[in-house]
Amino acid sequence: QVQLVESGGGLVQPGGSLRLSCAASGFTFSSHAMSWYRQAPGKERELVAAITSAGGSTNYADSVKGRFTISRDNAKNTVYLQMNSLKPEDTAVYYCNAPARFELFRDYWGQGTQVTVSS
Repeated sequence: QVQLVESGGGLVQPGGSLRLSCAASGFTFSSHAMSWYRQAPGKERELVAAITSAGGSTNYADSVKGRFTISRDNAKNTVYLQMNSLKPEDTAVYYCNAPARFELFRDYWGQGTQVTVSS
């Protein structure tokens, strides 16, 4: 009954901002690292950002460093991706990911939320 439900995607102009949310349930959220991936048409799914269980460490794809910020609120079982200075190249379906570890015997994925950056 693990669930990852993403929200916040949409259409935004270049240079704009968007905040994605991923509401998690069915596992001990505060014990797990979380990640955001994205997949553009014709491209492989790529890791965008990751955050440790307590939020003490983050890492980002080079393409989004300085523009995107991953964060989490363990009291709300939610992980966020704040996306600023958006570029057309950021257009993709964005997925929330709970990597396999501890009680998660496989990776879990959200349904994806579309982000389109276009004028």
